[in-house]
Amino acid sequence: MVSITSIPTFLKDLWGRFHHDEVAGLSAELAYFFLLSLFPFMIFLITLIGYLPIDQETVISFLRQYAPGEAMNLIENNISGIIQNHNSGLLSFGIIATIWSASNGLNAVIRAFNRAYDVKETRSFIVARLMSILLTIAMIIVIVIALLLPVFGKQIGLFIFSAMGLSETFLVIWNAARWIISFFVLFLVFSCLYYFAPNKHLHWKEVFSGAFIATLGWIIVSSAFSYYVGSFGNYSATYGSLGGIIVLMIWFYLTGMIILIGGEINAIINSKREKKLT
Repeated sequence: MVSITSIPTFLKDLWGRFHHDEVAGLSAELAYFFLLSLFPFMIFLITLIGYLPIDQETVISFLRQYAPGEAMNLIENNISGIIQNHNSGLLSFGIIATIWSASNGLNAVIRAFNRAYDVKETRSFIVARLMSILLTIAMIIVIVIALLLPVFGKQIGLFIFSAMGLSETFLVIWNAARWIISFFVLFLVFSCLYYFAPNKHLHWKEVFSGAFIATLGWIIVSSAFSYYVGSFGNYSATYGSLGGIIVLMIWFYLTGMIILIGGEINAIINSKREKKLT
């Protein structure tokens, strides 16, 4: 971790890297790939929900906590269309399309992290693509778990409460803990991303700082942006029917920027550690 006395220097280094590594431009590239991945992923998720004891509204309620209002309207409209044309074949299509589209986004992340660490990609195209696909699959699994914990958390707590005869205090603790668990699931996603994506051998402890800041930053920025759009921003008045897409792209842009900033933070810490060793 960075000491208090070095925080100004650390922030100066981060600001310099932000411009040198073109984080803003790469964030826009990630936002594009995130958008391409979104609706195939929604097809996969909503079709999968048809085989699980969970309803559409529960998932939408969870997404609504983070996604801006206009973006949620766009997502809900597409979900409704998917459900009306429900087809088991959509599950296979959704899986393939999601993995391929999202792996392109992960490829962009890998290039950005290699740039942050000042290393070249020496892994073959096949290895790099397989790495992107494996990370994509892992992220999808963890994201699904992160969705299921808030959704089924209450039912799980009630089951444990009744089966073991615990006090009502347990339910209060459990209701708080399941959201904390979701935070750590997101933290795990970012940690794995920061550890495996760069073409550089790293220690796990070297990626935890960036992963923690990225997790906390994503939750805060998503909630703040959602509040801003709902309270002050009226993108539909400016962009008309494209308002939802614009809001979604801005949200993805901020998400991509937070992910890349977390990688830059880890790269700075790694650079300082290596300088101390030399």
